[in-house]
Amino acid sequence: MDLDQQVPKFIFVVGGVMSSVGKGVTSASITAILKTRGYNVTNIKCDMYVNIDAGTMRPTEHGEVFIGEDGIEADQDLGNYERFTGNKMTGANYVTTGQVYQEVIRKERNLEYGGEDVEVVPHVPEEIIRRIMVAQEKAEADITIIEIGGTVGEYQVLLFLEAARIMKVRYPHDVAFVLVSYLPLPAHIGEMKTKPTQYAVRTLNGAGIQANFIIARGPERLDQRRRDKLTEVCNLVEGTVIAAPDCDSIYDVPLLFHEQELDVKLLEILGLELREAHMEPWRDLSSRIKSFDKEIKIAVVGKYFATGAFTLSDSYISVIEAAKHAAWKLGVKPILEWVDSENFEKDPTSIENLSAYDAILVPGGFGSRGIEGIVMAITYAREHKVPYFGLCYGMQLACVEFARNIMGKSTANTIEVDPNTSDPIIILNPNQAKNIREEKYGATMRLGAYDCTLVSGSKSFEAYGIEDISERHRHRYEFNNVYKDAMHAAGLEIVGMNTESDLVEIVELKDHPFFVGVQFHPEFKSRPLSPHPLFLAFVQAGMSS
Repeated sequence: MDLDQQVPKFIFVVGGVMSSVGKGVTSASITAILKTRGYNVTNIKCDMYVNIDAGTMRPTEHGEVFIGEDGIEADQDLGNYERFTGNKMTGANYVTTGQVYQEVIRKERNLEYGGEDVEVVPHVPEEIIRRIMVAQEKAEADITIIEIGGTVGEYQVLLFLEAARIMKVRYPHDVAFVLVSYLPLPAHIGEMKTKPTQYAVRTLNGAGIQANFIIARGPERLDQRRRDKLTEVCNLVEGTVIAAPDCDSIYDVPLLFHEQELDVKLLEILGLELREAHMEPWRDLSSRIKSFDKEIKIAVVGKYFATGAFTLSDSYISVIEAAKHAAWKLGVKPILEWVDSENFEKDPTSIENLSAYDAILVPGGFGSRGIEGIVMAITYAREHKVPYFGLCYGMQLACVEFARNIMGKSTANTIEVDPNTSDPIIILNPNQAKNIREEKYGATMRLGAYDCTLVSGSKSFEAYGIEDISERHRHRYEFNNVYKDAMHAAGLEIVGMNTESDLVEIVELKDHPFFVGVQFHPEFKSRPLSPHPLFLAFVQAGMSS
């Protein structure tokens, strides 16, 4: 085999000009199109944070915490990787500065450096490289795509760039670089400006790295004049500046890249065989997203939306995407609107605003803020027969609402909100109580995939079509089994259990079009090409309401 045909290969994706420029979607899209050509591709996200994982970060600060199959609490980009590629992400696919320093210090304390002085360079970049290699080997990947968070000009990113530079020196034929950079179009000027991207390229050059490609993000498609300008000024060859304008859907991006032959050019630079591409599923999806006659309006009732004067949908991005996947599959346009539960508490009459929606969804969350407003929304869904889907906290609060208003336990609550409630419907797992006493919060919740056995004939069983399922969790509190029999008999039926821990996983309201609460997070396993069965059943019920 020719030297250049050796695998594995590595593609680094870095950002310029501003954060949230689209590196995650770019990385996932490149993986998707290379997979259609028959290559085994995996992804890694490198975050500059000293946090060990994303589990201790606020959703409005960092976006959704995505849970991997093994329980890793990771950046939301791992969700994009899974949705675009079908690959299951684990702890090997998520690297933070905190993890790297923790391991370097552990090795130093254990004399694993042989008594040498331990320095930031080269030992920190070497640990980053080691982790990249571990992820590649675990996936047996032909190509590993490494997204480096932040932008190239940030101090915190330098050690990850140094690791990438070292890998390029060691494996000159096996490493490529993609810079995702933003080209603003100031309204008062009326033309797209390349200068910020030129500075980003020069900053990257200062770290010893030359980009092979520029992904030119912007509100409009890059024209030929500016494409030529970037090619000339940024030391690129013709055809390696890829236009990436804003799209109707992020799932159009693989097609956008494929049409500009990004996959062809990447394989050429890496010296890999050009295999036939199979893009039909992506074309079919893109066509479906653009051809709807009907719509479904879903109220997403929660509290992690606002940051100052802005609303951040990233707090629940997997939930949003899962609802979209199901709606597209069923041939309707999804209209998801954020409903702040605190508004119901301030003005109880505003609960009637929910009459404008076909379905109500309550995602997960923590804490006491806005909880009574969510309970009010659940009451509305139950009494007005509006399809309801509660995820994690949404399931727990559905149980609280039912205990209060149907079982006559007016003070029923979760002890997360009221530790002294006389009817603790939701309690703290004993193991979690120990963690809280000892102030062990990071990575100590019930995390990752667990089995669930479904009751035959239930709506959940009909949705899945099988009796035994596995879903991902992230919670400390759980249903109090003291109330299980009484609640089931009163009409909120227990239809899913984890038999190993005797944990209630799914509840359903009898004699309701669709009222389902799940302790787990089904949104993490939904894919645009393969929607989650419970979201499909929920949207189907909303279409019929």
